[in-house]
Amino acid sequence: MRNPLMQPWLTEKSTGLTEQKGQYVFKVKSEANKTEIKAAVEAKFGVDVASVRTVNCLGKTKRQFTRKGVLAGKKNDWKKAFITLKEGQAIDYYSGSTDQGEEKKSNKG
Repeated sequence: MRNPLMQPWLTEKSTGLTEQKGQYVFKVKSEANKTEIKAAVEAKFGVDVASVRTVNCLGKTKRQFTRKGVLAGKKNDWKKAFITLKEGQAIDYYSGSTDQGEEKKSNKG
């Protein structure tokens, strides 16, 4: 698999995990396994991963009652990974975006 990481999963609960336990949460591809996720995080962010836990999340089912009858549908299933880093390490999601923003401001002014 090329890159199993899709995006960081930033919620109140996941940021609380980051502050308290040093765990980071990512939305990953459903086919990804723990070794692929670990290798991708280590390569992308340059950190040492202590452990990876994964959760398969089921997509919600939706029903809509219309004149023609009941329309039923389902959102896609997805997977998230809880990454625990080794002691004293951290991931900065915004390090690349702040550098580019400062360059743009300095070029304009």
